[in-house]
Amino acid sequence: MSVNWPDIVDGTWPAARYERLGPFQLRQGQGGGSRVSAANALGPVTEADIDAAEAAMQAMGQKRLFCLRPGDEALDAQLAARGYAVLDPVNIYACPAGHLTDKPIPRVMVFSTPEPLAIMREIWTQGGIGPERVAVMERVSGPKTGLLLRHDDQPAGTVFIAIQDGVAMVHALEVLPDHRRHGLGVWAMRAAAFWTQENGADTLSVICTKANTAANGLYHALGMEIVGEYHYRQLVQGESPK
Repeated sequence: MSVNWPDIVDGTWPAARYERLGPFQLRQGQGGGSRVSAANALGPVTEADIDAAEAAMQAMGQKRLFCLRPGDEALDAQLAARGYAVLDPVNIYACPAGHLTDKPIPRVMVFSTPEPLAIMREIWTQGGIGPERVAVMERVSGPKTGLLLRHDDQPAGTVFIAIQDGVAMVHALEVLPDHRRHGLGVWAMRAAAFWTQENGADTLSVICTKANTAANGLYHALGMEIVGEYHYRQLVQGESPK
């Protein structure tokens, strides 16, 4: 199956608003992070096009931020020449969901809930995933769920999963510090795989920054393969903190 990964990302982690401006697609993120705020090119770009996109992003109250994917090398060079710095290169991992459903999930370890519980919001907040990112989850229109992870009879972690075009993508996997190194990340991904199959999808995927050594190791160990990558470029000089 050929997968359009940008569509999967937008469908499972949507911006508040999308706007076409010349060769760019702009995103209004409302504080939800780079993934829902960056502009991306849909065709060849001129310097005037970049000027217009920059002005539009600043008019939204957002930083000047672009997402660069394979094939965007010319734009990447244009932005570098303007002083844009590389930000958060990421890997996209995927595998057939059936590869992770060979072991049953231990009882009372994982609970699925269509709406985030208060304790899940608290866990996300402790991990730096605040209300603006929870609002991104609430905007998803397709199949979605949150998983609450338990360890030693205590809430220990949480994760969000959504499906677009037959592909499930995991977002916002967070395990509380006191419960790490107990395999909860593995069980979260396995539980996500079961949910994926139960909801009619065949592929499980996840995005991970290349700098996150532990998470990359987890996905490699689970047999997931890198199927895509992208990075951002951001211009911060002369801008006040947002």
